[in-house]
Amino acid sequence: MTRRLKRLPRGMSLIELVVAIVILGVGLAGMMLAFSTVAGGSADPVIQRQMQAIADEMLAEISLKPFAPAANAAATGCARVNFNDLSDYDGYATSNQICTIDGVPIPSLANYSVSVSITNVAWQTAPSSESVLIKVTVTYGNNSYVAFVRRVGYAV
Repeated sequence: MTRRLKRLPRGMSLIELVVAIVILGVGLAGMMLAFSTVAGGSADPVIQRQMQAIADEMLAEISLKPFAPAANAAATGCARVNFNDLSDYDGYATSNQICTIDGVPIPSLANYSVSVSITNVAWQTAPSSESVLIKVTVTYGNNSYVAFVRRVGYAV
């Protein structure tokens, strides 16, 4: 007796092929939507990093100045070259421009603004007369970045 083996179907039917194409199409469409969302907001981290760099630079500049007030000539425009102590920076602000310490506007930072506030606050064992909170706010359009540092002015 010979036994015949049934032939098993090979390959895919047209219906299976169409279903596979639809599933792959939906998956690719979802991935493209995710990539376009990420690409649309890719400039925001650059702006955020630039605001952080501006704030860090201002904090470093201010923190290196002496704590005790000293007489100086008035500043002109956005120049900070005459600032010789911490209190000179209190209330410093620019509108849609960032300048070098000499007051020269930096064209690539034309849409950024910076403002500085310095307030006396007690901190740990330092009294408020010997401790300040330096706060720098950088803005670009609707985005803002705030950085701060404390400085204690004990005499050496």
